[in-house]
Amino acid sequence: MERVPEIPRTCPTVGRRVGLWRQDFVSKTLANVTEAMRNAVFAEEYARRPGFLQSLDPRVKVVTFLALLLAVAFARNPAVLAALYLLTLALSAASRIPIGFFVKRVWLFVPIFAGVVALPAIFNFVTPGKPVFVLVSGVAITEQGLHGAGIFILRVATSVSVAVLLVLTTEWHRLLKALSSIGFPEIGVLVLGMTYRYIFLFLRAVESIFLARRSRTVGSTTLREKHEWLGASIGALLGKSYHMSNEVHLAMVSRGWSARLPDRGEFSTSVADWAWAALVLAIVILSLTVTPA
Repeated sequence: MERVPEIPRTCPTVGRRVGLWRQDFVSKTLANVTEAMRNAVFAEEYARRPGFLQSLDPRVKVVTFLALLLAVAFARNPAVLAALYLLTLALSAASRIPIGFFVKRVWLFVPIFAGVVALPAIFNFVTPGKPVFVLVSGVAITEQGLHGAGIFILRVATSVSVAVLLVLTTEWHRLLKALSSIGFPEIGVLVLGMTYRYIFLFLRAVESIFLARRSRTVGSTTLREKHEWLGASIGALLGKSYHMSNEVHLAMVSRGWSARLPDRGEFSTSVADWAWAALVLAIVILSLTVTPA
Protein backbone atom coordinates (compact mmCIF):
# COMPACT_ATOMS: atom_id res chain seq x y z
CA MET A 1 0.00 0.00 0.00
CA GLU A 2 1.41 3.32 -1.06
CA ARG A 3 2.04 5.69 1.82
CA VAL A 4 0.70 9.21 1.51
CA PRO A 5 3.49 11.67 2.19
CA GLU A 6 3.02 13.93 5.23
CA ILE A 7 2.93 17.67 4.83
CA PRO A 8 6.05 19.07 6.42
CA ARG A 9 5.72 21.74 9.11
CA THR A 10 7.67 24.12 6.93
CA CYS A 11 5.21 23.82 4.04
CA PRO A 12 4.75 27.30 2.49
CA THR A 13 0.96 26.91 2.22
CA VAL A 14 0.47 25.88 5.83
CA GLY A 15 2.94 28.49 7.03
CA ARG A 16 1.18 31.24 5.12
CA ARG A 17 -2.22 30.29 6.53
CA VAL A 18 -0.87 30.26 10.08
CA GLY A 19 0.83 33.60 9.47
CA LEU A 20 -2.37 35.13 8.10
CA TRP A 21 -4.31 33.85 11.11
CA ARG A 22 -1.82 35.43 13.47
CA GLN A 23 -1.86 38.71 11.55
CA ASP A 24 -5.65 39.20 11.71
CA PHE A 25 -5.42 42.82 12.76
CA VAL A 26 -9.10 43.52 12.01
CA SER A 27 -10.33 41.73 15.13
CA LYS A 28 -7.53 43.18 17.21
CA THR A 29 -8.28 46.70 16.06
CA LEU A 30 -11.98 46.30 16.81
CA ALA A 31 -11.13 45.08 20.30
CA ASN A 32 -8.70 47.95 20.90
CA VAL A 33 -11.17 50.60 19.72
CA THR A 34 -13.89 49.17 21.92
CA GLU A 35 -11.52 49.08 24.90
CA ALA A 36 -10.49 52.70 24.36
CA MET A 37 -14.10 53.87 24.28
CA ARG A 38 -14.97 51.79 27.34
CA ASN A 39 -12.07 53.28 29.32
CA ALA A 40 -13.15 56.80 28.35
CA VAL A 41 -16.71 56.14 29.51
CA PHE A 42 -15.47 54.70 32.80
CA ALA A 43 -13.26 57.76 33.31
CA GLU A 44 -16.33 60.01 33.06
CA GLU A 45 -18.12 57.80 35.59
CA TYR A 46 -15.29 58.21 38.09
CA ALA A 47 -15.48 62.01 37.74
CA ARG A 48 -19.18 61.91 38.73
CA ARG A 49 -18.64 59.77 41.84
CA PRO A 50 -18.89 61.37 45.29
CA GLY A 51 -15.27 61.56 46.41
CA PHE A 52 -12.75 63.92 47.95
CA LEU A 53 -11.17 65.28 44.79
CA GLN A 54 -14.49 65.34 42.94
CA SER A 55 -15.89 67.71 45.58
CA LEU A 56 -13.13 70.30 45.18
CA ASP A 57 -13.39 73.46 43.11
CA PRO A 58 -11.90 72.62 39.68
CA ARG A 59 -9.92 75.87 39.67
CA VAL A 60 -8.32 75.06 43.00
CA LYS A 61 -7.72 71.51 41.84
CA VAL A 62 -5.95 72.60 38.64
CA VAL A 63 -3.69 75.11 40.45
CA THR A 64 -2.79 72.74 43.29
CA PHE A 65 -2.10 69.86 40.93
CA LEU A 66 0.20 72.09 38.88
CA ALA A 67 2.00 72.93 42.13
CA LEU A 68 2.33 69.21 42.91
CA LEU A 69 3.79 68.62 39.44
CA LEU A 70 6.38 71.33 40.10
CA ALA A 71 7.22 69.76 43.43
CA VAL A 72 7.72 66.39 41.75
CA ALA A 73 9.86 67.94 39.03
CA PHE A 74 12.23 69.72 41.46
CA ALA A 75 12.34 67.19 44.32
CA ARG A 76 15.74 65.51 44.60
CA ASN A 77 15.18 63.18 47.54
CA PRO A 78 13.92 59.67 46.63
CA ALA A 79 12.03 59.47 49.93
CA VAL A 80 10.14 62.65 49.05
CA LEU A 81 9.23 61.29 45.62
CA ALA A 82 8.07 58.03 47.17
CA ALA A 83 5.96 59.96 49.69
CA LEU A 84 4.38 62.01 46.89
CA TYR A 85 3.57 58.84 44.98
CA LEU A 86 1.96 57.33 48.09
CA LEU A 87 -0.03 60.55 48.39
CA THR A 88 -1.48 59.96 44.92
CA LEU A 89 -2.54 56.45 45.95
CA ALA A 90 -4.20 57.83 49.09
CA LEU A 91 -6.01 60.48 47.04
CA SER A 92 -7.15 57.80 44.61
CA ALA A 93 -8.64 55.77 47.44
CA ALA A 94 -10.28 58.88 48.97
CA SER A 95 -11.80 59.69 45.57
CA ARG A 96 -13.29 56.19 45.19
CA ILE A 97 -11.07 55.21 42.28
CA PRO A 98 -10.03 51.53 42.39
CA ILE A 99 -6.35 51.28 43.24
CA GLY A 100 -5.81 48.46 40.76
CA PHE A 101 -7.34 50.44 37.91
CA PHE A 102 -5.36 53.55 38.86
CA VAL A 103 -2.01 51.75 39.18
CA LYS A 104 -2.53 49.83 35.94
CA ARG A 105 -3.40 53.04 34.09
CA VAL A 106 -0.11 54.61 35.24
CA TRP A 107 2.35 51.74 35.14
CA LEU A 108 1.17 50.46 31.78
CA PHE A 109 3.17 53.20 30.06
CA VAL A 110 5.87 54.17 32.58
CA PRO A 111 8.05 51.05 32.07
CA ILE A 112 7.75 51.36 28.29
CA PHE A 113 8.82 54.98 27.95
CA ALA A 114 10.66 55.94 31.15
CA GLY A 115 12.33 52.53 31.40
CA VAL A 116 13.71 52.72 27.87
CA VAL A 117 15.08 56.22 28.50
CA ALA A 118 16.58 55.36 31.88
CA LEU A 119 18.06 51.98 30.89
CA PRO A 120 21.35 53.28 29.40
CA ALA A 121 22.00 55.40 32.53
CA ILE A 122 22.57 52.35 34.71
CA PHE A 123 25.76 51.34 32.87
CA ASN A 124 29.23 52.57 33.76
CA PHE A 125 29.97 54.01 30.30
CA VAL A 126 27.11 56.49 30.85
CA THR A 127 27.16 56.93 34.64
CA PRO A 128 30.54 56.11 36.15
CA GLY A 129 30.54 54.92 39.74
CA LYS A 130 30.74 51.95 42.06
CA PRO A 131 30.09 48.68 40.15
CA VAL A 132 27.20 46.61 41.45
CA PHE A 133 27.04 43.92 38.78
CA VAL A 134 29.63 43.23 36.07
CA LEU A 135 28.10 42.04 32.80
CA VAL A 136 31.21 41.62 30.68
CA SER A 137 34.72 42.95 30.82
CA GLY A 138 34.51 46.74 30.93
CA VAL A 139 30.69 46.90 31.14
CA ALA A 140 29.02 47.03 34.53
CA ILE A 141 25.92 48.38 36.27
CA THR A 142 26.82 51.12 38.75
CA GLU A 143 25.22 52.10 42.03
CA GLN A 144 25.02 55.74 40.93
CA GLY A 145 23.36 54.70 37.66
CA LEU A 146 20.71 52.66 39.46
CA HIS A 147 20.09 55.56 41.83
CA GLY A 148 19.61 58.04 38.99
CA ALA A 149 17.42 55.70 36.93
CA GLY A 150 15.28 54.93 39.97
CA ILE A 151 14.72 58.62 40.70
CA PHE A 152 13.85 59.27 37.07
CA ILE A 153 11.31 56.43 36.88
CA LEU A 154 9.80 57.40 40.24
CA ARG A 155 9.52 61.03 39.15
CA VAL A 156 7.80 60.08 35.89
CA ALA A 157 5.42 57.67 37.64
CA THR A 158 4.44 60.29 40.23
CA SER A 159 3.93 63.00 37.60
CA VAL A 160 1.76 60.71 35.48
CA SER A 161 -0.21 59.70 38.59
CA VAL A 162 -0.94 63.35 39.43
CA ALA A 163 -2.07 64.08 35.86
CA VAL A 164 -4.24 60.95 35.70
CA LEU A 165 -5.86 61.85 39.03
CA LEU A 166 -6.77 65.29 37.73
CA VAL A 167 -8.39 63.87 34.59
CA LEU A 168 -10.19 61.01 36.34
CA THR A 169 -11.73 63.19 39.06
CA THR A 170 -12.80 66.16 36.91
CA GLU A 171 -15.46 66.18 34.23
CA TRP A 172 -14.01 67.34 30.95
CA HIS A 173 -16.19 70.41 30.45
CA ARG A 174 -15.52 71.55 34.04
CA LEU A 175 -11.80 71.05 33.53
CA LEU A 176 -11.88 73.19 30.38
CA LYS A 177 -13.89 75.87 32.17
CA ALA A 178 -11.38 75.86 35.04
CA LEU A 179 -8.48 76.25 32.61
CA SER A 180 -10.23 79.22 31.03
CA SER A 181 -10.93 80.74 34.47
CA ILE A 182 -7.27 80.72 35.52
CA GLY A 183 -6.09 82.45 32.34
CA PHE A 184 -5.42 79.63 29.87
CA PRO A 185 -5.91 80.94 26.29
CA GLU A 186 -9.50 80.38 25.17
CA ILE A 187 -8.47 79.23 21.70
CA GLY A 188 -6.40 76.48 23.33
CA VAL A 189 -9.36 75.48 25.49
CA LEU A 190 -11.60 75.35 22.42
CA VAL A 191 -9.09 73.19 20.55
CA LEU A 192 -8.84 70.80 23.50
CA GLY A 193 -12.62 70.58 23.81
CA MET A 194 -13.20 69.89 20.12
CA THR A 195 -10.32 67.41 19.99
CA TYR A 196 -11.73 65.46 22.93
CA ARG A 197 -15.21 65.43 21.39
CA TYR A 198 -14.19 64.39 17.89
CA ILE A 199 -11.80 61.69 19.06
CA PHE A 200 -14.90 59.65 19.95
CA LEU A 201 -16.48 60.45 16.59
CA PHE A 202 -13.47 59.13 14.69
CA LEU A 203 -13.18 56.12 16.98
CA ARG A 204 -16.74 55.30 15.94
CA ALA A 205 -15.78 55.80 12.30
CA VAL A 206 -12.79 53.48 12.64
CA GLU A 207 -14.95 50.89 14.37
CA SER A 208 -17.52 51.06 11.55
CA ILE A 209 -14.83 50.72 8.87
CA PHE A 210 -13.26 47.63 10.43
CA LEU A 211 -16.62 46.08 11.26
CA ALA A 212 -17.78 46.53 7.67
CA ARG A 213 -14.54 44.98 6.41
CA ARG A 214 -14.90 41.99 8.69
CA SER A 215 -18.58 41.39 7.84
CA ARG A 216 -17.94 41.54 4.07
CA THR A 217 -14.83 39.37 3.96
CA VAL A 218 -15.43 35.80 2.80
CA GLY A 219 -12.47 33.45 2.84
CA SER A 220 -8.85 34.36 3.44
CA THR A 221 -6.96 37.36 2.10
CA THR A 222 -3.26 37.85 1.69
CA LEU A 223 -1.21 40.10 3.88
CA ARG A 224 -0.55 42.43 0.95
CA GLU A 225 -4.27 42.84 0.30
CA LYS A 226 -4.81 43.69 3.96
CA HIS A 227 -2.05 46.29 3.87
CA GLU A 228 -3.50 47.85 0.71
CA TRP A 229 -6.95 48.03 2.27
CA LEU A 230 -5.53 49.53 5.47
CA GLY A 231 -3.68 52.23 3.53
CA ALA A 232 -6.83 53.09 1.57
CA SER A 233 -8.88 53.23 4.79
CA ILE A 234 -6.38 55.55 6.47
CA GLY A 235 -6.48 57.86 3.45
CA ALA A 236 -10.29 57.84 3.41
CA LEU A 237 -10.44 58.61 7.14
CA LEU A 238 -7.94 61.46 6.72
CA GLY A 239 -10.00 62.96 3.90
CA LYS A 240 -13.17 62.58 5.93
CA SER A 241 -11.64 64.35 8.92
CA TYR A 242 -10.41 67.22 6.72
CA HIS A 243 -13.79 67.78 5.07
CA MET A 244 -15.58 67.47 8.39
CA SER A 245 -13.35 70.11 10.00
CA ASN A 246 -14.23 72.55 7.21
CA GLU A 247 -17.93 71.77 7.49
CA VAL A 248 -17.91 72.15 11.28
CA HIS A 249 -16.10 75.49 11.05
CA LEU A 250 -18.56 76.83 8.46
CA ALA A 251 -21.48 75.64 10.59
CA MET A 252 -20.02 77.38 13.66
CA VAL A 253 -19.46 80.64 11.78
CA SER A 254 -22.98 80.58 10.29
CA ARG A 255 -24.43 80.20 13.80
CA GLY A 256 -22.59 83.21 15.21
CA TRP A 257 -19.47 81.63 16.65
CA SER A 258 -17.49 84.27 18.57
CA ALA A 259 -14.46 82.20 19.65
CA ARG A 260 -15.57 82.42 23.27
CA LEU A 261 -16.48 79.60 25.61
CA PRO A 262 -20.11 79.31 26.71
CA ASP A 263 -20.77 80.12 30.34
CA ARG A 264 -21.47 76.92 32.26
CA GLY A 265 -21.92 78.56 35.65
CA GLU A 266 -19.55 80.05 38.16
CA PHE A 267 -17.43 78.01 40.53
CA SER A 268 -17.49 78.51 44.27
CA THR A 269 -14.76 77.76 46.78
CA SER A 270 -15.35 76.29 50.23
CA VAL A 271 -13.38 75.78 53.41
CA ALA A 272 -12.31 72.36 52.16
CA ASP A 273 -10.81 73.96 49.04
CA TRP A 274 -8.74 76.44 51.06
CA ALA A 275 -7.66 73.68 53.46
CA TRP A 276 -6.54 71.53 50.53
CA ALA A 277 -4.66 74.46 48.99
CA ALA A 278 -2.87 75.13 52.30
CA LEU A 279 -1.95 71.44 52.61
CA VAL A 280 -0.55 71.35 49.08
CA LEU A 281 1.46 74.52 49.74
CA ALA A 282 2.99 72.92 52.82
CA ILE A 283 3.78 69.74 50.86
CA VAL A 284 5.44 71.73 48.07
CA ILE A 285 7.59 73.76 50.51
CA LEU A 286 8.60 70.59 52.36
CA SER A 287 9.43 68.79 49.13
CA LEU A 288 11.66 71.59 47.90
CA THR A 289 13.50 72.09 51.19
CA VAL A 290 14.36 68.45 51.91
CA THR A 291 17.76 67.68 50.37
CA PRO A 292 19.20 64.27 49.49
CA ALA A 293 20.95 62.46 52.30
